[in-house]
Amino acid sequence: MGKKVNPIIFRMGLSEQWRSRWFSSSNFAKFLQEDILIRKYLKKKLKEASLDRIDIERNRGEIIVNIKAVKPGLIIGRGGSGIEDLKKQLHKLFLDKNTKLNINITEVSIPNLSASVIVQSIGEDLERRIPFRRVMKQNIDKVMKAGAKGVKIIVAGRLNGVDIARSEKLVQGKVPLQTLRSNIDYSRGIASTTYGVIGIKVWIYKGEYFDKKNKNKNDIKRSTKTVKLFSQGKANIQALDNNKVNKKPKANHREATAKAEQTGSRMRGKA
Repeated sequence: MGKKVNPIIFRMGLSEQWRSRWFSSSNFAKFLQEDILIRKYLKKKLKEASLDRIDIERNRGEIIVNIKAVKPGLIIGRGGSGIEDLKKQLHKLFLDKNTKLNINITEVSIPNLSASVIVQSIGEDLERRIPFRRVMKQNIDKVMKAGAKGVKIIVAGRLNGVDIARSEKLVQGKVPLQTLRSNIDYSRGIASTTYGVIGIKVWIYKGEYFDKKNKNKNDIKRSTKTVKLFSQGKANIQALDNNKVNKKPKANHREATAKAEQTGSRMRGKA
C-alpha cells in the first residue's frame, strides 16, 4: 500500500519553515486555536487577493502576520486604510486588547508557480461549470510556461456532475517526491459546486535547492595523473633525466665552438 506524505511536512526543518513560529508551554492550545481561526478568516475575507501563504510569529505580547498575496493592493487599500480595518477586525474577533498586531504584506513574484494560487484558480473554474479536463490542461500549461520542471494535479468528486464520483490525474514533467533536495510546492483545496464538493490537489516541482551550477569545459580542472614507481615508470623517469643531462653538454659544446672561433679570429689578426 502506498503511504502518501505531505511534501511540505516531509521537508520541514530542511528546506521548509513552519507556518507558525512561536513557543508556549502554558497557552499552547489557546495560541494554536487563534492561529487556525485567523487563517480561516483571512482566507475567506481576502479570497479575491489570491493568497499564497500566511505565516504567524509571536513574541511577548506581539503578533506578526506575514501575508503573501498575488494582489497586495486589494489588501492594503488607499493609504493603508485596508490594513488598519483588518487589524481592528482581528482584534475584535480573536485577540486581546493588550496584544500588539503587525501585518506585513508581500507580493508573489511568479503567481503561476504557487500551488495554492493554482488550486484557487482551478476551484473557481470548476464552480463556473467549465469541464474539468480543460481546466486541468490549461493550468498545467500555465505552470510549465512559468518555468516549472513538473506538475501533478488530482481532481476527485462528482466530475462534470456524473452520478458516480471518481478521481482524475494529469502529470507533466517530473515530480520527485522522495528527493529531499527537490523544491516542491504542494497545496489542496475544494470547489463547492451545485452537485457536491470536488477535491483538488496540486504538486509543482521547481527544481533543486542545492542545484550545482553548470561549469564551462575550460573551467573544469583535469585530474593530475600520478606516476606509479614500477619498472616501466623508473625507465621513463631515467630517460627524462638523461635528456636533461644531455641538454647541458649541448650548451657547453656551443660555448666551446664560440670560444674556438674567437681564438681563431685572434690568431688571424696577429698573423
